[in-house]
Amino acid sequence: MIHETFPVQMEGSLPDTKLVTYIQDTYQEIDIASRPLVLVCPGGAYAYTSNREAEAFAMQFLAMGYHAAVLRYSCAPAGYPVSLLELAYSMAFIREHKKEWHVDDIIVLGCSAGGHLAASLGVFWQEKFLADTLKKENECFRPDGLILCYPVITTGEFAHRGSVDNLLQDRAQDPEWLAKMSLENQVTEQVPPTFIWHTYTDGSVPVENSLMFVSALRKAGVNTEFHMYPVGGHGLGLASRLTQNPGGSAIQEECTTWIPLVHTWIESRFINREKQENRDSLS
Repeated sequence: MIHETFPVQMEGSLPDTKLVTYIQDTYQEIDIASRPLVLVCPGGAYAYTSNREAEAFAMQFLAMGYHAAVLRYSCAPAGYPVSLLELAYSMAFIREHKKEWHVDDIIVLGCSAGGHLAASLGVFWQEKFLADTLKKENECFRPDGLILCYPVITTGEFAHRGSVDNLLQDRAQDPEWLAKMSLENQVTEQVPPTFIWHTYTDGSVPVENSLMFVSALRKAGVNTEFHMYPVGGHGLGLASRLTQNPGGSAIQEECTTWIPLVHTWIESRFINREKQENRDSLS
């Protein structure tokens, strides 16, 4: 396994910003030439990156047979667009190593505010400033898929105000910036296929965040899978004891089904598709 830590430094990045990779080895006796990679953006209200949504997530996707990576992106006092540039850079960095690491599709996963970051790349990957700043073609930044876990999406009525304030800082009351960062208004047909889950009783980031994004994806014709669980608080992580909070909270047994559901989504959306394309090419 290639388990390495790579520094990620843009103008304005915090000193400890880094990309941690978990790249599985390739063996002749195992008939897997390449694997999808799930790039994890932990939550934390753009104030920190949560340990509960980092390595534990990577281990789950490794067990499914995929590569994984975790981006410890910059949070407050670093504001927009520093973390987006870091994520775009990480996408391009992984793509540059695709052949060496035997990576095919790159799927970006984000939790809570990390979901806002992941979705931001999904809607803004074509922005000219990304290409100009990072000196690369925009296509390098496009995720092949998005996985959004109880994401922060909107800056309006159902906003998680702490995330918005930490991201925009002195621009947090500017109507133009608020409109731009309200991602349900930025969706086009160029957003990649998306898997989303949320809970009905989320008291911190209301489920309307996901509902509005799903509605926008639907209108744009973006293939989407959405699961709303009837109970569960915010920040459940894996929803099992593996990511429980001190004291044993953040366990919600029925919500643990998101893990096999997203596994099926990846297999059907990416693995089986590639097998069919290979069969078609040989026929």
